[in-house]
This record gives sequence, structure tokens and C-alpha cells, in this order.
Amino acid sequence: MLVGGALLALLFALLSSSLLVATFDNPLDVFFDLVPTGAALYAPVCDPGGEVVDFRFVRLNPAGQRLLGLPAQPPRTFREYYPHSVPTGIFALYCAAYRTGQVATYDVPYAGDGLDTFFRLVAQRCGDVLVVNFTDMADLPHSAVEAALRAAQAAEQLARAEIETQRQRLTEVLRQLPTQIATYHGPDHVYTFVNQRYQDYFPAQALLGRPGRQALPAAAAQGFFDLLDRVYQTGEPYHGVELPITLDFSASGRGQQLFINTLYHPLRNSQGEINGVLDFSYDVTEQVRARQQVQQLNQDLEVRVADATQAALALQADVLAAAQRQVQERETFYQVFTQTPAAISLKRGPEHRYVFVNTGYQALFPDRVFVGHTVAEALPETLQNGILSLLDKVYRTGEPYFGHEVPLPVPGPKGTRQAYYTFTSQAYREHGAIAGISTFAYEVTEQVLARQQREAHQNELQRIFEQAPVAIAVFRGPAHTIELANDLQLAIWDRTREQALGKGLFELLPEVVAQGFEQILTGVMATGQSYVGIEAPASFTRHGVREEIFVNFVHHPLREADGRISGVVAVITDTTEQVRARQLVEASQRQVQALNEELTATNQELLASNARLRRTNVDLDTFIYTASHDLKAPIANIEGLLALLRQQLPAETQRVGLVPRVLGMMQESVERFRLTIAQLTDLTRLQQVPTEPSQPVQLAAVIEAVRLDLAPLLEATDTQLTVTIGECETVQFAPQHLRSIVYNLLSNAVKYRHPDRVPQVQLRCRAAGQQVVLDVQDNGLGLSQPQQEQLFTLFQRLHAHVEGSGVGLYMVKRIVENAGGTLTVQSQEGVGSTFTVTFPA
Repeated sequence: MLVGGALLALLFALLSSSLLVATFDNPLDVFFDLVPTGAALYAPVCDPGGEVVDFRFVRLNPAGQRLLGLPAQPPRTFREYYPHSVPTGIFALYCAAYRTGQVATYDVPYAGDGLDTFFRLVAQRCGDVLVVNFTDMADLPHSAVEAALRAAQAAEQLARAEIETQRQRLTEVLRQLPTQIATYHGPDHVYTFVNQRYQDYFPAQALLGRPGRQALPAAAAQGFFDLLDRVYQTGEPYHGVELPITLDFSASGRGQQLFINTLYHPLRNSQGEINGVLDFSYDVTEQVRARQQVQQLNQDLEVRVADATQAALALQADVLAAAQRQVQERETFYQVFTQTPAAISLKRGPEHRYVFVNTGYQALFPDRVFVGHTVAEALPETLQNGILSLLDKVYRTGEPYFGHEVPLPVPGPKGTRQAYYTFTSQAYREHGAIAGISTFAYEVTEQVLARQQREAHQNELQRIFEQAPVAIAVFRGPAHTIELANDLQLAIWDRTREQALGKGLFELLPEVVAQGFEQILTGVMATGQSYVGIEAPASFTRHGVREEIFVNFVHHPLREADGRISGVVAVITDTTEQVRARQLVEASQRQVQALNEELTATNQELLASNARLRRTNVDLDTFIYTASHDLKAPIANIEGLLALLRQQLPAETQRVGLVPRVLGMMQESVERFRLTIAQLTDLTRLQQVPTEPSQPVQLAAVIEAVRLDLAPLLEATDTQLTVTIGECETVQFAPQHLRSIVYNLLSNAVKYRHPDRVPQVQLRCRAAGQQVVLDVQDNGLGLSQPQQEQLFTLFQRLHAHVEGSGVGLYMVKRIVENAGGTLTVQSQEGVGSTFTVTFPA
């Protein structure tokens, strides 16, 4: 022993010393060859996981060559020459020495592989090689005690070799482990797993899903579940050795005593909290009975048996700990696979036999049985749809297969539905060879259908935009990049879609940079306020010629989900023809005014000028009437198309992106056009028919009819309306015109209310000689003096926050004055206004 250890130390020092190698002519070779005992250098052979599975001869000294009958560099590996090195424990010794770097000594008899002797082995790792010194002890004299000790050591090493063999095959042992394994969940120790060996002890009991004390009251009475309570509460494992337990295994009423070794170990969840206990136990009844008999032998044998038992228990504890770790790892993976929303399956062998499916996979085919069956048996339809062929290719080549949004008919309670899956099928290996295929699949049906629906909606929206009767464009970002433009908008710009989309507006149309549109767009994005342009002039280069047009437009901000403004939508109407016509009218009016000034010189010229002026006014009225009449049909068509669009678009589409904004803006534009046309029509009628026949009209009935029309507005604003008619029961006036006067004055009194107080409106009627005077007084916003001077001007609007066209008061004044009456106003800004109508006698 000392000689071998000293030689190994010297060999190790020489191998580690770069100084000696540099100083002498390879002294290691000289010493290695002169050592009188066998010496060998081995290099490890590892599997893909880095585990040492064999050793390769690097060099064998002459003494070793003589002892083993091998050359200096044997061509085969250590285990190929000496397969008996595994059961004798020699290979395990070498692995331990290489793994730990510690000196390992072993006296072992070796009978086999052409040898029959007793070796003393000393091994230690040096760098990447294992240095072994071995001595043939067969020819040396030995005392009887030493011989007995060697025999005991040989027996112990044989036991160690067997344990090492079991350790290397741990994975297979765990699958078919002849021990009782169970897992419990929660403080009531509900059974969540029992292996077959455990269940065999209780063939008449259903254990899974039941609390332990309820399932096995006899075990509970003997304190075993009290031990589980302590492990669960403290987190400290419990290791019981040869615990006696009496159980009625056959339900015959007669108990049987056994002895078990058990390990109770806490199980923890991903947060580190204890949520269960692992029960790893095995029956040692035979060993206990045998030991009880052996205890009657002599004291020396008893001591040796006790020592061997202790060593075996230590090794068994190591095996149990390793088993517990692997069970915990498998349980962790099982929980992850079970709870993941993906569909997961594991298939084994070239026939693709299911060994595991999680809940998500089973839910795809709830009426199918998978585990234990092949894919062809469980899913015969895979023979026709090609999936089985794909699995065969993955198993044969080892190359994974990735399927993206693959359509798959899935049976359900209401019949088969078309689903889409993205999945991966990948081979897994054992000991370097393909053992099976794992499949991970995610259902993406909702995403695929949603994308298809979005694409259909986008195409439909694009079609609608292209057919819209107004020009529409969408600009994004500070450069106002053109994202969308329909055909009418492209026609205004005289550009193709390819020329426009993706370019900045003012990059595409540099001629409009100085026309103020850039400032308008920038202002809309900065303030978030819409901008409305009426008959705005714009100059474009169209067909190579600079051309001025007039447009009505609305620029509206586009907001993202977080409220951030990212662009502007523009709705534009070309009003060039209308503006040109009105300009002609205005030019005619200017000419008439010039003629009037000239004709003041003589009565004759004045009469002629008046005649021309009347004709011009008739033409103007005719034009306004014609224009308003001709616009009704297009507006009705637009409104019909808009209503049809709302009916055809699904409700969810009307809430997507720009759709609700654009539809709302289009509806508002239609309503404004309708209101303006209606008021222009009324205005034309007033001019064509200056006065309608007057008749006695019940004023109270007219006021009540108007109040009913305005009831929603009055209730919504909590307006307090006070009516005092007095002696004015009837008014001599055209009924329709009287109603228009009352309606306009009352509605304006409510619409222009002050935001800080409850609206109060008083309508009073009184007689003033032969005339009837009607007052409408409010406590609203009131008017400044400059506002009062502009109040009755056509199309004049003094408060932008209230909808209107600026025609109402102009019409009221025309009606009253055409009938020979007057309309005046008294107002104070911030206090309120009083409108006074004087009807003729």
C-alpha cells in the first residue's frame, strides 16, 4: 500500500512538473519505464452528456505490459479489455478518482478476462489523464487476518460495484422501481400519485384523489401521517429505517406486520412554498428477518454485517436522494406540460406510440384515448392528411418540422370545425439515438380568422373610400406623409396613386407650400382641434397649367389608443363652380351698385338702373333657388349611400380605426348641407313671395306648438320658460311666418345660454296702440356692440361653439320687414338679450 502510494505520488509529481521536463531529456519516460510495478496512463471517454463511460490507454509501462500481456499503447479501451472491471468495482474506482481528483486505493481479487490474481490499485487524476499504479499481490505472503480483511474488502467492493451499476441505470430503475412511491398534496395529504408497487399493497383501496387518513385509517392510527404532517409543516425531510407497520392488505380482517425504510421529503412549488410530500419507501421485511437471525451468530460476524449494512444504507440513501431529485424534476416538467396552454404530446418509437399528452392536447380530441396507442390507432385520419408521413420523416432524419397556421378539422359537440395550428414536431434522443418525437402545438384560429376578417374589412373600407362622393385623404406624422387618398382626391391633385402614397404632401405638391395649408395641418396636430375651411382658394399645377380652385374642407386630428395625435384626415369638396357662380353674382351686384350711383344724376337713368337691379335680383333669386334645388338630389344620394354603408358594415367594423370618425364627419357634412339648402330655399321663397296673406292667428296655440317642438332642448338644458300673453290673444299675420319668428327667437335664446347659470327665457306680448309688440328676453351670453351691428347679416355666425348657418335671424328680419313690421335687439354682453318684434296694425 505504501509502496504503491509513494510511486503514484512520484508519478503524479513528475507529470505535474514542467521544470523537470524542461531540465532533463524526458525523465518521465525513464522513470515510467523503470518502475517495478505496473503503471498506466488513461484518458477518459465521455458520452454526449459529459459522463465518463470508459477509459482509453495513453501508455502502459514495461512492468504493466508484462502483468497484463498488453503492448505499450493498447488499441482497445479499458472496458473492452476488462468487462469484469464493472462488477468488481474497479471501473467505479477509476471514475471516482478522475471525478474527485483524490487518491483512490483498492485491493481487489480479479478472476476473469484472462487474469486470476489479487491486485492492489492506486489511482489519481493528473490534468486530463488518470494515473494508475497496480501491483500483483498474489505472490506476496499474507497473514490470515489480512486475508480475511481482503475477503471482506472484496465483498464490500462487489457491493459498491453493484450500486454503481444501479446508479448508471437509474433512469430505467425509476421507471420500473420495485419500491413504493407516492406523492401527497396539501395539508390533508391527498394522494396525487402512486406507483404500481405501492398500489399492489392495497388492491382493494382507491387511493388517488383521497386524503391519506381517509384512504388508510390503519396507517394513520400508527402515526405515519403524523410524520407527514411534521415534514409538511417544517420542511425538514424524515428518513425512517426499518419502521414496523401492520396493515390488512387483503381486507381479510387479519393484519400483517412489515418493516419498511422510508424517506418523506417536502415538495415545493415554483414560489418555494411547500405544497406536498414525496413518499419513497421500500419493504425491508426480509432483510430485517434475516438480520434478526444473523444477530444470533458470533459477535465478529455481527459486527461485520452491521458495518456492511451501514455502508449499504448510506449508498441506498444516495440512491434515494437521486431518485427523489429525478422524481421532483419529472414532476416539475409534468406540471409545466400539464398547465401550459399549448397542446403537448410525447410519442416513442418508429410507430409513434403516445407516452404522454397534456390537457390541451386531450381537449382537441376529448373522445380519443392516446397513451399506449400509436398515432395511426388514435388518429387514423393522419394517414390521409399526411401528418403521419411528416412524423416518419422527423423520426428518420432527426430534422424538426415547423407548421405555421396549418388548417386542421377538429371534431366538437356541434360537429367538425376548421381550426388552425402552429406547431413544432422535434425528435428527442436517449443515449445518442432518436427515441421519439415531441410535438408542441398552439391554436391560432382566432388570430387567423381575425386577420382574415381585418383584411376583408380593410378591403371593404378601401372600396368604400374609393367610391365615396367626397375627396378623402389621410396624412401621418409631422411631414404629413400621404397614407390614403381616394380617386377624387387624386383627381384634385392631378397625381396617380403610385406618385402620391408614401410621400409628404408638400413634397408631392410644392406649389401649395406658401398657401397656408401646412400651417393649418400643423395646427390641427398641435392643438387637436378640427379645422373647417369654406370656399378656401388653392392653386395647383394640373395638366401642366397653374389652376386656382375653391374647396370646402375639414381637417380632423387622428388619435392613437393612448390619445396621442399621429395624423390628420381630410374630407374635401371642390366648390369651384359654386364660387365662380357666386362671384359672377357678386360682380353683377357691384355693377348694379355702380349703376345706381351713376343713375342718381337723372331720374331716367335711376328708373333704368332700378329695372336692371330688379332683373338682377330675380336672376340671383333664381340662381339661389336653382342651386339649392339642384343640390338636394346629390345630398340625398350621399345620405342614402351613407345609410347603406352603415347597414352593410358590421357593427364591429364601424368601431375600427378611422371608420367611426369618417362616417361621423360625412354625416355631419350631409346635415349641414341639408340645413343650408333648406334655409336657402326658405330665403328664396321669401324673396319670390314677399308677403303671404295675413289672418288672425291664436298666439297661445303657436307658442305651445313651438314649446312642444323644443321640449327635448328645454328639458335637456333645464330652461325656465315664462309666457305672458296678456291681451294679445290673436295676431294678424301669416301663420307659417309667425311660427318661424317664435321658433327662431325661442330656440336662439336657449342655444346661446350662459354656461354658468340656469337659462331663463321670458316671452311677453303687449299692445302698443294699433300695433302688437312681442318681446323675447333671455339671460344668456349677450352681445357686444360690434356683434349687434353684424347680427342680422346673412350667413353671419357670432358664436362658433353653437351649430348654425347664420340664416335664421336674417330670415326672421326679412319676414317681419316684408310684412311692414320691425325687429330690434337690446343686449349686454354677459347679461343677456331682448329681441322685440313689432307687428303692423
